[in-house]
Amino acid sequence: MTASPEQARLFAQTFEQMVLNISRAISGKEHVIRLALTCLLSDGHLLLEDYPGTGKTSLAKALANTVQGKSTRIQFTPDLLPSDVTGVQIYDQQRGVFRFHPGPIFGSIVLADEINRASPKTQSALLEVMEEGRITVDGETHPVGSPFMVIATQNPIEQAGTYRLPEAQLDRFLMKTSVGYPDHNATVALLADAATRDRSVNVPATIAANAVSQLTALADLVHVDPAVLGYVSRIAEASRAHPAVRLGVSVRGCLAYVRCAKTWALAQGRSHVVPDDIQELAHPVLGHRILLHPEAQFDGATVEKVIDSLFADIEPPVRRGV
Repeated sequence: MTASPEQARLFAQTFEQMVLNISRAISGKEHVIRLALTCLLSDGHLLLEDYPGTGKTSLAKALANTVQGKSTRIQFTPDLLPSDVTGVQIYDQQRGVFRFHPGPIFGSIVLADEINRASPKTQSALLEVMEEGRITVDGETHPVGSPFMVIATQNPIEQAGTYRLPEAQLDRFLMKTSVGYPDHNATVALLADAATRDRSVNVPATIAANAVSQLTALADLVHVDPAVLGYVSRIAEASRAHPAVRLGVSVRGCLAYVRCAKTWALAQGRSHVVPDDIQELAHPVLGHRILLHPEAQFDGATVEKVIDSLFADIEPPVRRGV
């Protein structure tokens, strides 16, 4: 079963309404908003590497308000414990039983701020929930509900006292991007409205929380031609064989790539994926999944250059109505 043209049109219309709604809080960052929404509707998570004060928290809050969800925030610090993220079992003296008290991970949109400042043990508390949408505490499993999305941030400056995210955790993020500073006109508009402390408060709900799963299910019906699937596979294989690359794109990364491309295509009113979708999403989807050899980095190689070379060397499939 494939999504119909009418379903694609309605999806694209809803997607545009959500983009405009979030733009009330994040001015001049439409592309980043589109990527964040694509992550949400693809059951994925977003990693933001950016400078302080660029609107990462506002993006998370505005996204949660748009889908009538709950926004939570976890400030990752070196002394943060896994139980501070997931929650703990506390003994109830009156009833004589242990009761589970959920942590801040139980939210619709969870902002994991400066995730690389916490220890690897605390970072690992996110592995299960990001992959399976549930956590296990003392042998008991607790689902976090739907929708659920982690927006993690890591600061590219002030790197002292940080822990590098392990490859397994990086691979669980569907995309990595940055918000960046607003342009001149957007900055002037923000300064003119300086009396508004939190612009995300004025972002109303656009869809109900339970509608997110319906949109996600619709994106699963987008058609992907075998030629396009082969295109993704060849890109992944070439990334692993590239002389500058220490770790290439995994099978999990390929699955995430295709899932993301389906949502991206449907958001443009198409019920099928085209090679252009694969190319447009290359850097945010693949950038954090490709790790380079130190020697190659010393010689001037960058992940961006490697990705560009992969797409330059591999011919996209001929569009035959796909």
